[in-house]
Amino acid sequence: MRADESLPDEVLRDAARTALAAPSIFNTQPWRWVTGGGRLRLYADRQRQLLVADPQARLLTVSCGVALHHARVALAMAGYAVDVRRLPAPEDPDLLAELTLTGPHETTAAERGAFAAIPRRRTDRRAFTERPVAAEVCAELVAAARAQGADLQLVGDGELAVLALNVVRAGALRMADPEYRAELADWTHRPPWSGDGVDTAGAVRAVPRRVPVRDFAPFGGPTLAAGPDSDRGARYAVVFTEHDGPADWLRGGEALSAVLLTAVRAGLGTAPISDVTELSVTRDELRRLLPDGGYPQLAVRVGYAPPGEPPRTVRRLFEEVLEA
Repeated sequence: MRADESLPDEVLRDAARTALAAPSIFNTQPWRWVTGGGRLRLYADRQRQLLVADPQARLLTVSCGVALHHARVALAMAGYAVDVRRLPAPEDPDLLAELTLTGPHETTAAERGAFAAIPRRRTDRRAFTERPVAAEVCAELVAAARAQGADLQLVGDGELAVLALNVVRAGALRMADPEYRAELADWTHRPPWSGDGVDTAGAVRAVPRRVPVRDFAPFGGPTLAAGPDSDRGARYAVVFTEHDGPADWLRGGEALSAVLLTAVRAGLGTAPISDVTELSVTRDELRRLLPDGGYPQLAVRVGYAPPGEPPRTVRRLFEEVLEA
């Protein structure tokens, strides 16, 4: 699509609509979009913050960063160059980004591929197969994260125990916390009309895995079978940043989005891993896997998925997230 084929405000609204597909912590979708004056503004929706799992709103901001990158991809696909101002108003910390169209843009093949990957991406908690992820694909994932101002550290086989043990530790500490269990129950047992939360139908039953996955169904409910595989061919990686403030969290989310869409383009299944970064005790241990001074924002698992697809995650109505 060429830049002169759509009015700017319509293009901005379409970009916000595309961003509805972004994954978020517990599928809270903690963002609001406001259009007007040829600009699209991204706000944090603090009412959707997980006060137990995410008391600093770090993962809320990471989630908004994923939505921001999805919107940027949509605008590039629409044929528009965009100026992005992150955290443009210190007096308003809820305003995370402001996007302004600056002129025509020649859409690249990578942007077309990323846009096509958005509706195809799903969080797949099933075990991936033993087929290995090629080194050149891993290099593309690292490059995708770096292009967004963050970084991606691949976890080697010799380091996988550090990740796995801390995921186990995080899960045990979380389930021992009654406030966390209440928050988990709230976000896994949503009313059908809410369009948010994690349906247990997309969770998996516990089976031996290289790295365990979060238990989203400890209180019962339908679940997926993990399948006959054990993630033997999966690769694990950590999205990290040099510093650890809101601007870094936002960039980390943009990098996560780029990594996920690049993986989907390569035919891989994907699953973000946030529980190991939610507690300071396990997040600090993850720093052992990173270059000196790095701050882990989220981990991710990629690999070749078994046949079939996991259920599509519900989404809020567009009218609930956009203010004209």
